[in-house]
Amino acid sequence: MKQCTHVDALPHPEPRPLSETCPECLAEGTDPVQLRLCLSCGHVGCCDSSPRRHATAHHEATGHPVMRTFEPGEDWRWCFVDHVLVPS
Repeated sequence: MKQCTHVDALPHPEPRPLSETCPECLAEGTDPVQLRLCLSCGHVGCCDSSPRRHATAHHEATGHPVMRTFEPGEDWRWCFVDHVLVPS
């Protein structure tokens, strides 16, 4: 089974969210579908179900590998590089 090779390099504690919503969506006047938190820097971006996919765009621009859901009641993380769910 494939595993994330980046989780050990993540900062502890995880970074604080830089915003409460996707700043790119806010600037564009669009509504994010669901939010994701970058576990390298705290950037908050919208998920791939949103029209502009800002969380993925952030990964592509920065190379930051792992994000987690920023939705209440959800608890999961995703590695963009290894394409796997990461245990919490």
